[in-house]
Amino acid sequence: MKDDHPHLSRLRLMLAAVMVAGFAVSCEESKEHIAPAIHDRDSVSVMTSYGVNTLVSDSGVIKYRIVTERWDVNQTRQPSRWTFIKGLFLEQFDEQFHVQLYVQADTAWYYDQKKLWELRGRVRVRNLEGLVFTSEELFWDGYSHELYSYQFSRLVTPERTLQGTYFRSDERMTRYTVSNSKGSFEKSDMEDNHAAPADTAKQKGDSISFTPPVRQVARPRAATSANMSNP
Repeated sequence: MKDDHPHLSRLRLMLAAVMVAGFAVSCEESKEHIAPAIHDRDSVSVMTSYGVNTLVSDSGVIKYRIVTERWDVNQTRQPSRWTFIKGLFLEQFDEQFHVQLYVQADTAWYYDQKKLWELRGRVRVRNLEGLVFTSEELFWDGYSHELYSYQFSRLVTPERTLQGTYFRSDERMTRYTVSNSKGSFEKSDMEDNHAAPADTAKQKGDSISFTPPVRQVARPRAATSANMSNP
């Protein structure tokens, strides 16, 4: 009887060689499975603070009080920014630490290199003269000291109500322009009244601008009287 053991041995060796070669090829073709990062590095906040109530200074002068549930600071993203995704309440101070404006928004960003605030959502601003501004958008430029919006805005003062799709104002909201406007006005606003100082309204096309009234300041008889504008 013929012995098959040598053939079996050679077959086993051939199968082993094929398996080794296949394993080597599979190892060469295998790839490392690494999940991608959830966020790019430049979108990850460098610092996150919760329950914030703090004063913010600029050039050694206190400018704002910030109250927010969450404050994210990112200095690696360009432009660098502060982010307030849980809402923002802000008070603006003058040089004597007197409050000039109260600002609220659902979401806000501050681009520190540009000194630019971007406010979104239910934006509400109130100044010391009783003006209340509401809109879904407001930009605050710290270099030009202006506020502006390209969205529908509503202004309510003790004397009038204005609405328009373009708004621009000085930083204290005492001089402002509303375009594509509509609203209610006092009769004296639209007339040239020299008898008593009053707010002046100039209408050109669909743009209405207001400036604050000029106040007469009492002086002693020996001194001459002078006019002083609103701060």
